[in-house]
Amino acid sequence: MDLELGDAHRALREVAGAWVDKEVVPHAAAWDRAEAVDRAIVRKLGDMGFLGIEIPEEYGGSGGDALSYCVLLEELGRGDSAVRGIVSVSLGLVAKSIKSYGSEEQKRHWLPRLCAGEALGCFGLTEPETGSDAANLATKAVRDGDGWVLSGTKIFITNGTWAEVAVIFARTGGHGPKGITAFLVPTDTTGFTRTEIKGKLGLRGQATAELVLDGVRVPDSARLGAEGGGFTIAMSALDKGRMGVAAGCVGLARACLEASVRYAREREQFGKPIASYQLVQELIADIAVDVEAARLLAWRVADLVDRGQPFGTAASVAKLFASEAAVKAANNAIQVFGGYGYIDEYPVQKYLRDARVLTLYEGTSQIQKLLIGRALTGVNAFV
Repeated sequence: MDLELGDAHRALREVAGAWVDKEVVPHAAAWDRAEAVDRAIVRKLGDMGFLGIEIPEEYGGSGGDALSYCVLLEELGRGDSAVRGIVSVSLGLVAKSIKSYGSEEQKRHWLPRLCAGEALGCFGLTEPETGSDAANLATKAVRDGDGWVLSGTKIFITNGTWAEVAVIFARTGGHGPKGITAFLVPTDTTGFTRTEIKGKLGLRGQATAELVLDGVRVPDSARLGAEGGGFTIAMSALDKGRMGVAAGCVGLARACLEASVRYAREREQFGKPIASYQLVQELIADIAVDVEAARLLAWRVADLVDRGQPFGTAASVAKLFASEAAVKAANNAIQVFGGYGYIDEYPVQKYLRDARVLTLYEGTSQIQKLLIGRALTGVNAFV
């Protein structure tokens, strides 16, 4: 795919790929077994500038464009989806939301720290009773003098136990999306507690948490964007987030492809490498085709973003195809490996476990189909 990348993007891919091979790939299996990524990876990501892509240099960022972000997340996804998720959330959902909607004071305070890896962000949208139906979230923010008091519970929050700041979406008005406001809440605020969720099928090394806000008091200066504008912020972040998830899925599927090709050349059955068997080649070819298609769909979204064009439907298409393709790729890879694919001596079983959640978060596959269907027909199936 080099022909589609300019010199700067190729250089980024080379640097990111080499860094992933050194700092991530050798440790991914151990982190998965321990259910904990080494926290030191955050500062390393910051030192490389990977937590500042698309953030202006004046705020401590690395600059770059949406395609740069896709190139980076593909490489991180190839190495470990748990590490990719750290960047997707702290940079993709939190820092970019602050860049787009934050006050100058908020940008100056949070963005340099987030870009440097001195702080992480988490995105507090999902609740125990509201996942896909985010417009009906129950967390409340009540006016109290010149500030707000927040109460509620958030669940399945990536970076939740590591983050220094949480974007919390809370109801400040009536029912529905127009009653939701976003707040930047420091996680060391009194009344803010978090509990790590263990025993996940995949992304086991990622710090996923339940957040409980019990009378958490913040000043009005902590409000992100306009009162009642929180749902717009959330949906905007998720639209771009789906592009990032798609790019990460490309990386995971590519890892499946590379592992399968390597193993098929080395493994012998009936006196010759299994790569010589037609049905094994079919499994590998199917992965390869999906990798190429998913990558171009993700890059199409990046192109639309960088040209300032509408991209929401394209992001849903890319996220739907790439996440489902990642699951198929991992399943095919296990089939290539046979029984060895089922044990953690080899990475493909981890790829399948990590891939499965990618069809769920930042909008399930079913939600993406409804969004695409609405765009095509003009009929809203959500109501």
